[in-house]
Amino acid sequence: MVTGETRESALARIGRALADPTRCRILTALLDGPAYPGRLAGELGLSRSNVSNHLSCLRGCGLVVAGYEGRQVRYEIADAHLARALSELVQVVLAVEPREECDPA
Repeated sequence: MVTGETRESALARIGRALADPTRCRILTALLDGPAYPGRLAGELGLSRSNVSNHLSCLRGCGLVVAGYEGRQVRYEIADAHLARALSELVQVVLAVEPREECDPA
């Protein structure tokens, strides 16, 4: 049985993962389907070690899963519900107009 605490914990994990722009870019790239760290690094203009570190974090949060194919590791979004939710969130983000930071002064 899923409890409120479990749901809150899952939302907190998602929030921590999405708090980093690089992890957001990786998750967005994985919306197109499974990928290898090297390909993601090339597509995103990042180092492979940087991508691997972020994938490790996303895996630890339970947002992505790894599948081993020989010596290569293929990553994909862990759950179809999460993929749909991220797809919806991306739509919202794309509709937001960039603006200057708030100035508290």
